Amino acid sequence: MNVRAQISMVFHLDKCIGCHTCSVACKNVWTDRRGAEYMWWNNVETKPGTGYPTKWEDQETYKGGWEKNGDTVSLKGAGRLKGLKNIFHNPNMPSLEDYYHPWAYKYGDLFTAPEGDDQPIGRAVSLITGEPIDIKSGPNWDDDLSGTPDYARKDVNFKDLDKQDQETMFQLEQMTMMYLPRICNHCLNPACVASCPSGAIYKRGEDGVVLINQERCRAWRMCVTACPYKKSYYNWHTGKSEKCILCYPRLESGQPPACFHSCVGRIRYLGVMLYDADKIVEVASANDDKLIESQLDIYLDPNDPEVIEAARKNGVHDSTIIAAQKSPVYKFVKEWGIALPLHPEFRTLPNLFYVPPMLPAMAQVDEKGLYATKSDEMFPGIDHNRLPMKYLASLFSNGDTTKIAAIYEKLLSVKLHRRSVTVGDVAEETLSKLLERSQVKPDVADAIFRLTSLATFEERFVIPPAHREESIEMLEATADAKGETGFGFKLKPGRGL
Repeated sequence: MNVRAQISMVFHLDKCIGCHTCSVACKNVWTDRRGAEYMWWNNVETKPGTGYPTKWEDQETYKGGWEKNGDTVSLKGAGRLKGLKNIFHNPNMPSLEDYYHPWAYKYGDLFTAPEGDDQPIGRAVSLITGEPIDIKSGPNWDDDLSGTPDYARKDVNFKDLDKQDQETMFQLEQMTMMYLPRICNHCLNPACVASCPSGAIYKRGEDGVVLINQERCRAWRMCVTACPYKKSYYNWHTGKSEKCILCYPRLESGQPPACFHSCVGRIRYLGVMLYDADKIVEVASANDDKLIESQLDIYLDPNDPEVIEAARKNGVHDSTIIAAQKSPVYKFVKEWGIALPLHPEFRTLPNLFYVPPMLPAMAQVDEKGLYATKSDEMFPGIDHNRLPMKYLASLFSNGDTTKIAAIYEKLLSVKLHRRSVTVGDVAEETLSKLLERSQVKPDVADAIFRLTSLATFEERFVIPPAHREESIEMLEATADAKGETGFGFKLKPGRGL
């Protein structure tokens, strides 16, 4: 048993309000430099929608992630042979237009324009070329546009829904949307690491954070193709690839990442998970119907004496083990089983998990003009959700609707239990049947409610202390040189060798 520690995350989508505060915080801290104008290491998408970059989930186009190849897996669009063929021209890489063309406005024209009959305007100009442009897209161009033919109806996750189901969902009374915040998943089986010809991308041993060594990067950009979540970016100014670093300078000082700290809805949780690294190949190459179970099984119980002993033998500090025992991520993912990874079929074993949102129930406007749900209950059952289970399953469970339904049963149990405790207007028979069916005990429901709604800062972010006495690099303030390099290097990254 090869026990290692991994910083993992949970995003509770039921609480995301789509304010983009997390995105702006990350942009101001890490990607406010030249060459990074179009980068959003943290972005928030509207679902249904095509996302950022456009249709990033369509791996038939972008060739990201892994594919099952007999008893093992191989990179879908990168690797030694495929990478060698495409080393000078990579046809599967998103273009700038697939992201968006970053722009600013010539506000000076408002003051310097000559006198005339027309109102002067500040034209949009490209931040890359400096030339005037027509704005056609943005990092969340389909923000709040539920059901639009240009975006929502082109969502890749509709592949399992027939046309009739799609049209029904886009009727006005059925229309709904959800927000999907995304950052690098810092996967256990990262395709970006495996694809890099120069070996510049690596996974930190102490916490599993995936980083890019700017001194070794040679701009092959295979990582951009290989990452199925499209969270590796190319800096056109420095000629290097960049990605989310999970704000490791903040983690090392006991602070949560900037996007976590600034989250208005408090949807984010961060903690340590212990896992068995010997199982990575087996889990990544599991059959489609076993992917979720296999990935969840790789995470170990931090309270198990055998796991603790194996972790200590492998160099995991007691402070990290204690942090793993207090981890909110372990509770959401393993103990309660209400959080799932995004697109597990990519086989990268992501360490970012999502609690699906409790979507609004189906409703319609009656003859009196009143808006009424199709259920008489205050909290309608999961059968009345507006987004089809197949759509949510395509996002979080590789098409398995039973896993999504089981999570919704648990979340509904928590709501009804708390309603019964605080108001007392829920029939005891109804509540007991639901709790029995979902296998959620009252004390567990209270614990889920507590961590979801009333958790303190320290309960949401359980960060193990950094052991600076063992790392010379940590003796330097890595954020001091952030303005020029973005990664704390003392020397400015340069092109080529």
